[in-house]
Amino acid sequence: MSRKVGLSANSSQLTLEGEPFQLIGGSIHYFRVPRAYWRDRLMKMKACGINTLTTYVPWSLHQPERGLFIFHTQLDLEAYLNLAAELGLWVILRPGPYISSELDLGGLPSWLLRDSSMRLRTTYTGFTQAVNIYFDKLIPKLVPLQFKKGGPIIAVQVENEYGSYAKDGSYMLFIKEALQSRGINELLLTSDNHNTLRSGGVEGGTVSAKLQKVNQRDIQDLNAIQPNSPSIVTDYWTGWYDVWGDLHHVLPPEDMVSTVREILRRGMSINLYMFHGGSSFGFMSGALADPSYRGLVTSHDYDAPLSEAGDYTPKYHLLRDLFSRQSFPDMPALHYREVYESVIMYQHLSLWDALSFTEGPFKSPKPVNMENLPVNYGNGQSYGYTLYETTITSGGLLKSRDNVRDRALVFVDRIYIGLFKRQRVDNYSLQGRRTLSLLVENCGRVHQGRDLDKQHKGLVGDIFLNNIPMRDFIIYSLDMKPSFIDSLYQAPWKSLPDTPSYPGFFMGRMFAYGYPSDTFVKLPGWAKGVIFINGLNLGRYWSIGPQQTLYLPGPFVNSGINQVIVFEEQEGDYQVHFEDTPDLGMAADIQ
Repeated sequence: MSRKVGLSANSSQLTLEGEPFQLIGGSIHYFRVPRAYWRDRLMKMKACGINTLTTYVPWSLHQPERGLFIFHTQLDLEAYLNLAAELGLWVILRPGPYISSELDLGGLPSWLLRDSSMRLRTTYTGFTQAVNIYFDKLIPKLVPLQFKKGGPIIAVQVENEYGSYAKDGSYMLFIKEALQSRGINELLLTSDNHNTLRSGGVEGGTVSAKLQKVNQRDIQDLNAIQPNSPSIVTDYWTGWYDVWGDLHHVLPPEDMVSTVREILRRGMSINLYMFHGGSSFGFMSGALADPSYRGLVTSHDYDAPLSEAGDYTPKYHLLRDLFSRQSFPDMPALHYREVYESVIMYQHLSLWDALSFTEGPFKSPKPVNMENLPVNYGNGQSYGYTLYETTITSGGLLKSRDNVRDRALVFVDRIYIGLFKRQRVDNYSLQGRRTLSLLVENCGRVHQGRDLDKQHKGLVGDIFLNNIPMRDFIIYSLDMKPSFIDSLYQAPWKSLPDTPSYPGFFMGRMFAYGYPSDTFVKLPGWAKGVIFINGLNLGRYWSIGPQQTLYLPGPFVNSGINQVIVFEEQEGDYQVHFEDTPDLGMAADIQ
């Protein structure tokens, strides 16, 4: 195939190098799949009949601090795209800068919020300068991987769902020019929900749609905006994400395959979002703002055709039958699962004894939000917990006035007395001269919606005692980064007492004999917290569900002894169990 024209949308059908091309795509995010499993997941994709891989690029992970760029190991995007090419998959790349993708702040780095005038996703100078610096690093890595240069990238998406945000008429043009001026010259796409297609487009870009059902009117709208052009569904949602305290969302396989069949019958191109969801390890998950604030769970299984752990599902087999117009490679064998012996926690470290291993403490007359703390070389705190302590000199009524983001455990003289939750008015009666401590958790910044600029975490305003704002705080940053967890090995751990204090860290050992296999971690009897395996943050667990197990991939486990640390906020049963099947909670069909 010569490589001069590339993917074109100039007629009623897509063409690749002049030949008719029906894009059958699937989304797999490299940052949600252990690198050791990239090949396995992409081979399973290829064996299903998918011809194009789609992935977002998360700015927040690639540039966690202003001057720090990470494009190696788990975030080696070039290696991922080269692997796709090696396996014969084309690529649609979605470099953002905003990507949504169910990520904290939609994949935008939280240090942007240190600027009190910040207007995200606009041509505000503070934002465009940061985008330009990031694109100067990112885009040159992608240019040689474009189709016309012999690489797999056949199309690049300009931003994401801008129609639903649309705060700045010149923003999309800025992003388009930021891509093209750095050498992107393949087909440009925009992608929006059916009702915001027009306001999300950009001159010279091909408009594409996101949907879960094929509605005649939506197709007509798309054709009206873009007559005599191919119809592309860049996101056909194969399932949905889950939030804490709700049910596990599923889309029946028959419903999915009938919609996909209908899209193909109309000659449209399609990308399945997700083909394989993977996991939002650590504190990656985003949150929903409407109708009330709720954080997303750790699993990103998405009820996708390939499960969180890479298993074939009924959806996978139905799609493979549907796409079976050409010959496919064989389906790769599945990985073995191990039910490891339960881990008995034998050591305990109270939160208060761990504070000397944090960055800080910092003194401040007023509360300071997470992003504006003087930590991480002036980039603030992105994730995790922040502890605020102050002294009260008299009794009275304590009020948060909705300044807690998102959830705070309240302590008096380091004894737990209750909770402050976001969007809820709570009061606590206090007596005498005491130390007041608030352990505030960032449960995830929203990943979509028009309030992205307002996603500061920690204490975002005053806490009141008898309607007087409290002053003189000592603040500890508990971002739970690997370096912090590693430093805890020097901490004064004690043998597990009969009644350990909470919040606290619990340590145990997991034994893996021979070649480590995938497993699922289950924590019955624990309330809420985070689990670390060999210093790696697997993610949050929370007894309210729906998710009841955390996926632990074999590549995260060492042969022999593995260190398990659980940070638990309120209660635990001192054992960590393993199962060979996931439990994502009670299922409910997506409405």
